[in-house]
Amino acid sequence: MNADPRVMEFLPMPLTREQSDDFMDRIEAQFMEYGFGLLAAEMRESGEFIGYVGLFVPKFEAWFTPCVEIGWRLAARWWGQGLATEAAQAVMRYGFETVGLKELLSFTAVGNRRSIRVMEKLGMEKIGEFEHPRVAEGSWLRKHVVYRKEIAPHQTRRPIFHMP
Repeated sequence: MNADPRVMEFLPMPLTREQSDDFMDRIEAQFMEYGFGLLAAEMRESGEFIGYVGLFVPKFEAWFTPCVEIGWRLAARWWGQGLATEAAQAVMRYGFETVGLKELLSFTAVGNRRSIRVMEKLGMEKIGEFEHPRVAEGSWLRKHVVYRKEIAPHQTRRPIFHMP
C-alpha cells in the first residue's frame, strides 16, 4: 500500500519496503510510549487488510504541536466507500472516551480533497494552514491544512494521557 503512487499522491513519495518497515517501527514505538497508535484496518467480513486508521503524535514542531493527530491511509481499492470515515469515527470515540483526549487534530496537503472530506464528515473544523517542515521547500505538497475536533462539553472523559 505504501508503495502505491495513488495512495501516496499527497505524500512526498511512495515508500520502499525498508521505509515502510521503518514507519512500522515508529508506529510500534508510539504504542510503547503513549499506549495508542495507528491501527491496522480490516474488512469486518473477510479480515482483509485495507489500510490503517488511528492516533499518532507528530514529532515535528508547528504552531499546533504538541498534539495528537487522527490519521488514516487506505489501499486505493477501498476508497469511496465510507470506510475511512467509519473507522475514524470509532477511533475518535476511543480517543475522547478511553484515552481522555480533549481534542484531535488532522492535517493534509491542501489539495487532498478526499482526506479533507473525511475530516469534514468527522465534524472537524479547519483551524489554519502551515508549511509542513518535513516536506521540501518549493514542493506543491508543503502547504497543509489543519482541522480540529474538540470533545463536546457534555461528554465525560477519563484523562489518562498527558503530552510530554
